[in-house]
Amino acid sequence: MLVASTVLVGIAALIHLYIFTLESVLWSRPKTWRTFGVASQADADVTRPMAYNQGFYNLFLAVGALVGLVLLWVGMPEAGAALVFLAAGSMVAAALVLIISSPKLARAAAIQGLAPLLGIIALVLALNLS
Repeated sequence: MLVASTVLVGIAALIHLYIFTLESVLWSRPKTWRTFGVASQADADVTRPMAYNQGFYNLFLAVGALVGLVLLWVGMPEAGAALVFLAAGSMVAAALVLIISSPKLARAAAIQGLAPLLGIIALVLALNLS
């Protein structure tokens, strides 16, 4: 189960690194802002500071999850699990906020939240079975 958790949380971290790239690095590209439902370059320019900031939140969540995974595997399971639970739990919470605030973004919320949710479940099972 620990391997399954690692894979799932690792996938979640990669997804959040990708979102960081879109929001903080590639926001001004038409393909990117259209992906997020922004209507025009002018709107993308207005929302750029918000997207830039939000992208870094995603980066920090990904880094927290990855550091937690490393700690799990190098013999610091308590610290690793705490970081994984915090980072992946925050990813799941953000996905819930997204779907509650905008039900039309259910697909995006599922992409953002399913892997970390399954990773948390697998980690709970791994910790309880060991």
